[in-house]
Amino acid sequence: MKTKLITKEGYQNLQNELDTLWRKERPETTRKVSWAASLGDRSENADYQYNKKRLREIDRRVRFLTKTLEDIKVVEYHPQQEGKIFFGAWVTLENEEGEMLKFRIVGPEEIYGRHDYISIDSPMARACLKKEVDDDVAVKTPAGIKDWFVTQIEYLPSVKS
Repeated sequence: MKTKLITKEGYQNLQNELDTLWRKERPETTRKVSWAASLGDRSENADYQYNKKRLREIDRRVRFLTKTLEDIKVVEYHPQQEGKIFFGAWVTLENEEGEMLKFRIVGPEEIYGRHDYISIDSPMARACLKKEVDDDVAVKTPAGIKDWFVTQIEYLPSVKS
């Protein structure tokens, strides 16, 4: 089961996507479907079929976003988090070979399209929680336990909308 947490920025991004789909893309696609339907035979009308399919995709995403935004809890930064890894932290790790990893721990709905975000539900994030700079992090992977060393923890201020 996914954790139902999200950063303030992530919530705003999902809300913006919902607004764009509902106020711009859906009316435009509905207009195209109506226009294509007015041309007659729908069975061989590529415009009608494509836009009808797109309308179903938009409606499915709108339903998902609406339900997600109702059920999810926004977690904002609190000064008590400083110095430890919690939700919303930017974390830099290093291993014995000198490899560096930098990522932000966020909710599961925020990771798509981002290579520098990881879900709070991931083994790496779970292993990092409550750690401090200079702590060791042991992450269980299919290839065995991987050891990392916390080198930096940052909480960047939220961008004001």
